Amino acid sequence: MPDQPGELENALSHLQCVLVARRTRINPEQLTWAQYDILEILRIRGPLMPSLIGEILGMSRPATSKNLRVLKDKRLIEQTAREQDRREQTTSLTDSGRAFLERAASSRREAAEIAASVLTPGEQSIFAELCQKIAAALDDNQSRSV
Repeated sequence: MPDQPGELENALSHLQCVLVARRTRINPEQLTWAQYDILEILRIRGPLMPSLIGEILGMSRPATSKNLRVLKDKRLIEQTAREQDRREQTTSLTDSGRAFLERAASSRREAAEIAASVLTPGEQSIFAELCQKIAAALDDNQSRSV
C-alpha cells in the first residue's frame, strides 16, 4: 500500500484544483492551458525565445511551436528576429495579448481579494513569500530533471 499523502501534499493538491477550476471559468477565447501559460510567462518575464519558453514550461519543441503558432494566429503574440542572429526569434505579447490577460486577470484579482479577506497583512506577506519560494523550488527541480 503506497504512503498516504501528507497534509502539505493534500493542501497543495486542493489549492491547485480550486485555482484550475477558477481559471477554466475565465477562458472565453478557449485557449489551452499550455497557450495560457505561454501568455502568462511572457507577461511575467517579458519577451523570450521560443526555446526558453518551452524549457520553462516543460514543453517539447514541436508542442511549443504549435502553441506559439496558434497564439500568433489569434494575434495574441508576435515574433521578431533577434538582432544578434536573425534566424532566432523573440516572442512577445501583442496589445491584444495584454488585453486578453487583463480580462483574465479579474478572476486572479478576485481570488487575491478573497485571500486578503481571510488573512492578516502579516499572513498575506508570509503566504506570498512561501508561494514564491515553493514556485522557485519547483521550477528549479523541473529544470534539473529536463
